Amino acid sequence: MIKGFNGKILKVNLAEKNYEIEKLPEDYIKKYLGARGLAARYYHDLIAPEVDPLSSDNKLIFMTGPLTGTRVPASTKFSCSTKSPETGQYLCSNSGGFFGPFLKKAGLDGIILENAAESPVYLKINDDEITFHEAEDHWGEMVRTFESKVKEKHSMSNPSVMAVGPAAENGVVFSSIQVDGRSFGRAGAGTVMASKNLKGIILKGTGDIPVANPDKLKEKFKHLSQKALESKKNMREYGTVQNVALINTAGCLPTRNFQSGVFEYADQIDADMMNANYFSRNKGCFSCPIACEQNCKVKEGKYKGTEVDPEFETVGLLGANCGISDFAAVLKANELCDEYSLDTMSTGGVIALAMELYERGILSKEDTGDIELEFGNDEALIETIHKIARRTGIGELLGKGIKEIIKEIPEAEKYAVHVKGLPVSAYDPRGLFGMSLTYGTSVRGACHNVGGYTVSTELGSDEYDRFTLKGKAELVKDKQDVRAFLDSSGLCTQVRRVLGFTIEPSEVVLQDVTGHDFTSKLLEIGERIYNLERHIITNEGVTKEDDSLPARMQEPLPEGSTEGKAISKADYDKALEEYYQIRGWDDNGRPSQETLQQLEVI
Repeated sequence: MIKGFNGKILKVNLAEKNYEIEKLPEDYIKKYLGARGLAARYYHDLIAPEVDPLSSDNKLIFMTGPLTGTRVPASTKFSCSTKSPETGQYLCSNSGGFFGPFLKKAGLDGIILENAAESPVYLKINDDEITFHEAEDHWGEMVRTFESKVKEKHSMSNPSVMAVGPAAENGVVFSSIQVDGRSFGRAGAGTVMASKNLKGIILKGTGDIPVANPDKLKEKFKHLSQKALESKKNMREYGTVQNVALINTAGCLPTRNFQSGVFEYADQIDADMMNANYFSRNKGCFSCPIACEQNCKVKEGKYKGTEVDPEFETVGLLGANCGISDFAAVLKANELCDEYSLDTMSTGGVIALAMELYERGILSKEDTGDIELEFGNDEALIETIHKIARRTGIGELLGKGIKEIIKEIPEAEKYAVHVKGLPVSAYDPRGLFGMSLTYGTSVRGACHNVGGYTVSTELGSDEYDRFTLKGKAELVKDKQDVRAFLDSSGLCTQVRRVLGFTIEPSEVVLQDVTGHDFTSKLLEIGERIYNLERHIITNEGVTKEDDSLPARMQEPLPEGSTEGKAISKADYDKALEEYYQIRGWDDNGRPSQETLQQLEVI
């Protein structure tokens, strides 16, 4: 077995309350590296294209990477794949925290959850002890409450807890799985978990992970940790919220449901405001020298007592995109989403859409239950989050997600900003044209991560004009392939450049862990993973039409440095065609048999 792995997958049958340990094929590791790649492979093998996301036939697949939990800085990540109730197709997601590392230290490389328990349960994994526990008394509890109670009940030293809250239990299609304050956020993995009557998993692993060169890793750890910290000083000081000012200045900050790229109150929700008035302390995931989580507390006012770790996407979409200029209110909205287990990004997306529909008279006060759902109304934002999580009033509709909102309110399609049913991230592509292709071709919907993040390249390189799609097809393809193998490694993106994970990989630690030479194969592995994922979603019915952009992207932005900018459908379609050609896909976006065979996907 390749080092960095235990060679064991835990397969749990929730209906029977039993489990078995399966062998992890070494060939899968060589072809897909780990984590996201492995999860996609198991998804392909185990979940048929016609499976309903909330049926017992759907599965939750969690996989670690070769670096996860090892003596490598920020080796915290692990991946989840399942069929999404929000988009109706393949979902991949990753999370930090401590769960992935502890899973490896418990002697396991992954977990596959299948079927559904007859009544609510949670799992306890304590090294090689795996037990089922009744959770009826915990059903309906907020995430932090459940975490606190289950930790108190079991005498485990600083365990990790992965859990869902009431929004998942109530079937909100964009519910998250919370992991030690981090999350599998997008597209409804939490909803799938709750549909299986699984409240959570408490886990602690204390064993050693087999690595090829432990002495070399020990030597490199201090140097690489220091290098990571020095290169990411701003990330430690400001976290990702530092992007608010940058992206607003660039005219790309989604404002009032993407009606503008400039928020006039951005300085009231940016990192300087956060640090001056709300910052409490840094928090970090497993083995992370940067500790980029900015723990914030609200000390006064109507949201006093709120405590949460905000991220840029959350502040952008619950803040500017909803017209909210009160940072305390954004923090409260963030905290509620985490406690209910709601994806902050989709929550911000559907509420911003509802606000625009309300202001245009498409939704009435009767529809909203007397909530004045106007942009900038922080109390309306908070109340609507409660209603979504509880599936009451207007929340019953919004909790079904953008696809269903459009079905019930056809007029909403003109204003709905999504791709494949997933609301767009907090970067307006009309100011970063490459991001339009990122969103359109992302395998999980409008995602800036797995879709190929072009922001830093377009804003920081003279080589790329951010207001053109020329040259962006190859750029996006390369970014997607790099992200695919990076997500499969178990390494956090914040340290990837320090550890040599770039478009031209220069291996620093991977061979020390695995004892296997992956260096020259990483881009090929990334390309194989992305083609496997595209193969999956085309089998599930995704076509070129689903790679199209929302109508709003053809509307010129009204102000700022991006004034007058829009994405031409003709230019976009041309870039999409070029992208398909580079990928070796047919005119409808399906990978050709030749491409799949050449990459050994099939």
